[in-house]
Amino acid sequence: MTAPDAPDSSAPNSIAPKVAPNFITEIIERDLQAGKYPEIVTRFPPEPSGYAHLGHVFASFLDFQTAAQYGGRYHLRMDDTNPELATQEYVDAIADDLKWLGWDWGEHFYYASDYFDRYYEYAEQLVKQGDAYVDSVSADEMARLRGDSTKAGQPSPYRERSVEENLDLLRRMKAGEFPDGEHVLRAKIDLSSPNIKLRDPVLYRILRGEHYRQGDKWCIYPMYDFQHPLQDALEGVTHSMCSLEFVDNRAIYDWLMEKLNFAPRPHQYEFGRRGLEYTITSKRKLRRLIEEGRVSGWDDPRMPTLRAQRRLGVTPEAVKAFAAQIGVNRTNRTVDIAVYENAVRDDLNHRAPRVMAVIDPIKVTLSNLSDPQTLSLPYWPYDVVQASPDGLVALPSGERVKPEQAVRDVPLTREIYIERADFEAEPPKGFKRLTPHGTVRLRGAGIIRADSFETDEAGQVTQISATLLGEDAKAGGVIHWVSAEKGVPAEFRLYDRLFSVPHPEGGNEDFMPEDEQEESHDAPLDADYLRFLNPYSLKVTHGFVEPSVLADPQDTRYQFERQGYFWRDPVDSREDALVFGRIITLKDTWGKNKGVEPSNRQTVKPQKAEGVAPLSTGGRGAGGEGATQKAQPKHQPLTPAQEADAARLTALGAAEADARTIAKDEALLAFVNGALQDGTFHQVAAWTVNELGVGLRSGEVKVGAADLAPLAQMLAAGQVTTRVARDALARAATSGEAPVSIIEREGLNAGLSDEDLQKAIQAVLDANPNELASYRAGKTALMGFFTGQVMRSTGGKADPKKVAAALAAALKG
Repeated sequence: MTAPDAPDSSAPNSIAPKVAPNFITEIIERDLQAGKYPEIVTRFPPEPSGYAHLGHVFASFLDFQTAAQYGGRYHLRMDDTNPELATQEYVDAIADDLKWLGWDWGEHFYYASDYFDRYYEYAEQLVKQGDAYVDSVSADEMARLRGDSTKAGQPSPYRERSVEENLDLLRRMKAGEFPDGEHVLRAKIDLSSPNIKLRDPVLYRILRGEHYRQGDKWCIYPMYDFQHPLQDALEGVTHSMCSLEFVDNRAIYDWLMEKLNFAPRPHQYEFGRRGLEYTITSKRKLRRLIEEGRVSGWDDPRMPTLRAQRRLGVTPEAVKAFAAQIGVNRTNRTVDIAVYENAVRDDLNHRAPRVMAVIDPIKVTLSNLSDPQTLSLPYWPYDVVQASPDGLVALPSGERVKPEQAVRDVPLTREIYIERADFEAEPPKGFKRLTPHGTVRLRGAGIIRADSFETDEAGQVTQISATLLGEDAKAGGVIHWVSAEKGVPAEFRLYDRLFSVPHPEGGNEDFMPEDEQEESHDAPLDADYLRFLNPYSLKVTHGFVEPSVLADPQDTRYQFERQGYFWRDPVDSREDALVFGRIITLKDTWGKNKGVEPSNRQTVKPQKAEGVAPLSTGGRGAGGEGATQKAQPKHQPLTPAQEADAARLTALGAAEADARTIAKDEALLAFVNGALQDGTFHQVAAWTVNELGVGLRSGEVKVGAADLAPLAQMLAAGQVTTRVARDALARAATSGEAPVSIIEREGLNAGLSDEDLQKAIQAVLDANPNELASYRAGKTALMGFFTGQVMRSTGGKADPKKVAAALAAALKG
């Protein structure tokens, strides 16, 4: 399909989907209204220790698009403070992939390493102020002296060194007089703080290595907690967004801003992380896949990197649409991979012309077709192509082309290829494709009847003889085909999910990148995730595609009818050796409509590897297509021991569904066994399943079950709203602080008096006169709008039940 005047369908769209309103946008709106900052400035700080991946999509979208929506600016910053990992290759690749997404930071491209001299100056300033000191204990001794959640930290014997001695040692550290690990620079904050992060964190370490930009100029490097807030302040960042595990680090951020007198100063805000099923985004683990040859490289289309998704054929519009759908809040969540896959499908559905390809061919001879025919078939057979006064037609993608460009010529010859799976010598009940003496419709060519077939010594069908009946017959199914004489040989690469289980690491893989924390070559690398690699993540077949594709631009995405969405591999495909990679399968309708043939039935049936069950028989879509495995029951039966645990938990007050979920999960069961049996167990069990499950499985939850009972009591008594309770619980899970302590410290349990609630409601009604008039005119669905506005204006402190009653009365007027 050629459309010379149409825009490049693969070019980034300048209009990105918007970030939905969330607690961060509420803060920004308040800050702008109060005149706190002249403009909003955000930053996205990837660590260049690997290629950009799907985790970067959510973070970069939130950083960049939020600033864009409020007329501000956004920065790209390379957090390259680790000489062991940062490389120019990774820097260039990350920037290129983010530009592919459509982000334009202009001149605001920064490197952390450009500020090494400034960081060091601030380090000396802290020493001179008595706010930092050089410590000389070992790492193990330092960890012991810091204490834990049950006991306060103890001072290092070097904590009271004089300013002069600290300056001397720091300068000698910088000069390279000491070996790695001999000394560190620590902030002097509060060894008794319940926030362990404040117990004299390390600001600088000795680390010799050749830095890709600074060479061997430096042998001491700043830690993230020191470098990051300083660079935010130096760049003029206003709102520094990071993931929830850094909520405790915010105290260090604020301490530095105060001690170094930055004004106006940036503020850090934390949001919940996102995990993606069937995916890992740890750059160390992705590197291992490459190093061990399990994938071909960072751009292997099965990888979650943006470079891989580009090679796969996913468009930037699809990726950004996915990012916009995830949502922003203060709770960690796992994202169903179907959300991403459906965003890709929705995007391709309107841009991909329909053509035919046979990827596992079997030859059919049309015995009564003497002369070849040329058929004119539409690229979008099921979509209305709208004509316009200028003689052009508008395609579903929005492109305007000449009428002849909305169709293509397809040769029909005496010999054609069909999919091997579209003929059955001994058809099962309900089979609606070609059978001996049966009929089927060839897409756009009429109905054929199979008269005979030949087999080889193994009994496999090798050729079919058929009669073309035209339209003078009936057929129950439609199949695709390609001319055997005119079809173009091609290789087809059928990609599937890289892992065969939703959580390859046994828990939730962080969907946020490691941009805000450094990796270490010395850290242990759990290899268990490797055993969940999907043995069917790539199948290669050879077949034929209709010749119309030879006239199309190489970056054309197609829907190969009944096969999925494909495009030419940009690395390996050549004019004389076409290689098509499957971007994603079509939607599987078999499970939704019994007896309806799925349009994307798999034609290649891989053999099952010993001891490993395939995710599906092909396709990235949920459920696969043509699956040979029996559907699993919705709820797996419990063992007798698990049944006993479920009964015990139900007796304690847990809902039956929660009890059964907990009983079959050792991590959840161990957690709730520490809960108090004081009438709050039902709520604790519900939070365990719905709020903490992922973190408990990955060992990341720091709060104890006993700490949840007081929170449940506050919720039951109406002292906090559900929203406040959930937010406090999420923060407690990552910090270890009791959720009630968080609520009381921040005054979140203050509630709202009836008088204040009435004032808030009246203010909302006054601010939305048009909506108020519409509601009173009968558009009662606006009740949800008013409720949301009131809850937002009260910071979530209002009791939703009271809001509903008071709003109903106020809206009546």
